[in-house]
Amino acid sequence: MEHKMTDLAQKGTFLDRIGIPSHLAWGYFGVLIFMMGDGLELAWLSPYLVEQGLTVQQTATLTTAYGVTIAISAWFSGVLVEAIGPRKTMLMGVASYVVGHILFVGFAIPQLNYGLMIPTYAIRGFGYPLFAYAFLVWITYRTPLQQLGKAVGWFWFVFTGGLSVLGAFYSSWSIKVFGHITTLWSAIIWVLIGAFFAIVVNRDKFVIEDKGKVNKTTSKSKELLNGITILKREPKVAIAGIVRIINQSSQYAFPLFLPLYLGEHGIETTVWLNIWGTIFISNIVFNLIFGYLGDKFGWRNTVTWFGAVGCGVFTLMLFYTPQVFAGNVTLVAIVGMLWGACIAGFVPLSALTPSLVGDGDKGAAMSILNLGAGLCVFVGPGLVALFFDLVGTQGLVWILSGLYFIAAILTRFLKLPEEEMKKEDIKEEVHSVI
Repeated sequence: MEHKMTDLAQKGTFLDRIGIPSHLAWGYFGVLIFMMGDGLELAWLSPYLVEQGLTVQQTATLTTAYGVTIAISAWFSGVLVEAIGPRKTMLMGVASYVVGHILFVGFAIPQLNYGLMIPTYAIRGFGYPLFAYAFLVWITYRTPLQQLGKAVGWFWFVFTGGLSVLGAFYSSWSIKVFGHITTLWSAIIWVLIGAFFAIVVNRDKFVIEDKGKVNKTTSKSKELLNGITILKREPKVAIAGIVRIINQSSQYAFPLFLPLYLGEHGIETTVWLNIWGTIFISNIVFNLIFGYLGDKFGWRNTVTWFGAVGCGVFTLMLFYTPQVFAGNVTLVAIVGMLWGACIAGFVPLSALTPSLVGDGDKGAAMSILNLGAGLCVFVGPGLVALFFDLVGTQGLVWILSGLYFIAAILTRFLKLPEEEMKKEDIKEEVHSVI
C-alpha cells in the first residue's frame, strides 16, 4: 500500500504534484466547508451577546467552557481514530456540533439563558476537533513520507482558511442580509455539506481498517489509554506536545493586551483589527509554503528556525517597532505578517510527530499534538492573567518570546528514528576506527 501511494505521488495527478493526496482531495474540501460553518461566529458572537445583555466576564467564561471541550476532544481525536476509525470519529464530531448548536441557538440564545448557554456551547465545542483533527490523523496514515509535509500544510491551509477567513467573510455578508440568528442557523447547513464531502464523497479507505494493523481483540478503552501511556513510552511525543502549545500561545495572548499597547503609540483598535486580519492571510499562505519547505529543508529544521526562532524574534519586534518608528502602521503590519508567517513555520510538526513513532502509535502521537493545539487557548490568556500586572507589556512580550526560544531548543530533540540510527552508525564507525 505504501509503495503504491509513493508511485501515485511520483506518477502525479495535478493534486498530487501540488501536495494534496488525490485520494483524500474531497476530504480537504469537506474540512474547508465544515470549518467555514463552524467558525462563522467567532469574530462577532461575544460582542453580540454583550449587546443582548451579557457581561464581558460572562462571555469570557462561555468561551473558556468552549475551549475546555475543544482541548478534550482534540486529545481524544487521534486515539478514537485508531479505536473506531476516522469516519465514525468524524461523525461523532458532526453529531456533537449539530446537537449543541441547535440547543444553543434554538433555546439558550433566544431566552438569553446563560445557564443553558454554557453546556450547549460546550457540547458544540466537541465538534470540530473530532471532525477536523480526525481527518488530519487520516492524512498522516495515508500519505507517503516525502509528501507528508505538503499534505499537512494543505490541511492547515483549508482549516484556517475556513475557520478564520471564509467564515468571517461569509458572516459579514450574511449578517447584513439575514441578521445574526439566521446566520447562526445557516452554520448547520455548511457543516453538513462539509461533512458530506469529507465522509461520504471521500471514498478513501483508512489503512487501519483496510489492513487490520490494530488487533481486533484490543479493547477500545486500551486504545484510549494509549493516548496517555505514549507520553512515558515515547518522551519525544511529550516534547512535541509542549512545542505545539508554545506554537500559538502568543496568538491567544496578544489580543488581550497588544491592542491597548499599540493604542498608546497611535495605532487605533480598528487599525489593529485590519492588521490582525492581514496577519492571518499571511499565515494561511505560509501554511503551504512551510509545508513544501519542510519536505525539502527538513521538518525539524523548519520548525526550529522558521517557526520557533522566527516567532521569538518577531514577537519582540511587535513590541519594539511601534516605539522605535513612532507607531508606523505599515511597519507594524509588515512585522505582524512576518510573525503570522512564522506561526505557520510549526506546520511540519504535524508531519514530524507521527513519524517519531511506529504505525500503531501514530494516532496516539497525533492526539498529544492535537491536545497541544487545544491547550494553546488557555496558555496564552493564562500567561496574561498571571504575569501582566507583575511585569507589564514589555515583560510579557519577553516571556512569550522566551518560550519560543525554548521551543527551538526542545525541537532539536525531535529526531526521526532513521536520524538516530545514523547517529549510532557513526558512533560505531568511530569506535571501530579507534
